[in-house]
Amino acid sequence: MAQQYTVTAPGTLLPFLFSHLEGWAKKRVKQRLQGALVSVNGTVQTRHDHPLSPGDTVQIGTVQRTENSVHALRSKLEILYHDNHLIAINKPAGLLSVGTVRENKNHALARLRLQLSRGKNSVKLWPVHRLDRDTSGVLLFATSKSVREAVMEQWSSTDKVYLAIVEGVPEVQADTITQSLRPDETEYHMHVGEHKDAKRAITHYKVLQSTKTHALMEVRIETGRQHQIRAHMAWMGHPVVGDERYGHRGKRMGLHAKSLHFVHPVNHKQIALEVPAPEDFMALLR
Repeated sequence: MAQQYTVTAPGTLLPFLFSHLEGWAKKRVKQRLQGALVSVNGTVQTRHDHPLSPGDTVQIGTVQRTENSVHALRSKLEILYHDNHLIAINKPAGLLSVGTVRENKNHALARLRLQLSRGKNSVKLWPVHRLDRDTSGVLLFATSKSVREAVMEQWSSTDKVYLAIVEGVPEVQADTITQSLRPDETEYHMHVGEHKDAKRAITHYKVLQSTKTHALMEVRIETGRQHQIRAHMAWMGHPVVGDERYGHRGKRMGLHAKSLHFVHPVNHKQIALEVPAPEDFMALLR
């Protein structure tokens, strides 16, 4: 059963949980937070330093999604490409790419298997890559482990293009970010900068359109590190709109996987997978 509390004084989320969940081990509290089982005012929060204000409602336990979100996640997935070896979908924002310990049924991999299976003939799929839950766009799966590995062997040369809407407008309209990335030891977060455990990450960007407060950018990544675009944009001083982990909370995150271009590992044909940004994404710019 979910537990609900009302915030009475300004603060941050993790200390608030520690003070109200008396008798809980700190490790258990952190697991609830990292497992997306904590919400503030009805929105899932995983950042330990998420700010709280008097009157906010904090809930620990089952988190309910909005009606529009539930409808989107229950509808059929849009298939962009399908042959005997590869399947690509247009993943909606709000849907996990693959399952987790906490959520192992409603994710893109499980839903696509169910959608393609007929009777007792269950379809086997392997994710070639992953998109963050709140990132929409092209997501690729293979029908065998060997095909997945063959695609991954050429992943560094695969053309991976995203659209990002960021806070503010970069002074440099086009540039390349080469800052290394490493995961935090305890939080679901990437650190930017040189470190013995950091790995190289290369992000190319150019501004396509801008307003007084936001910019629409085309982003190409040579590497595919976890949270690469999100961490690099925040490091530059222009976090992705709606990215509460590296910036500020919003209606949705302004990140969309626009296209993947690569050579098919079996028939050796050029594959171009593209999907335009959805309306709710472009609305963030307006």
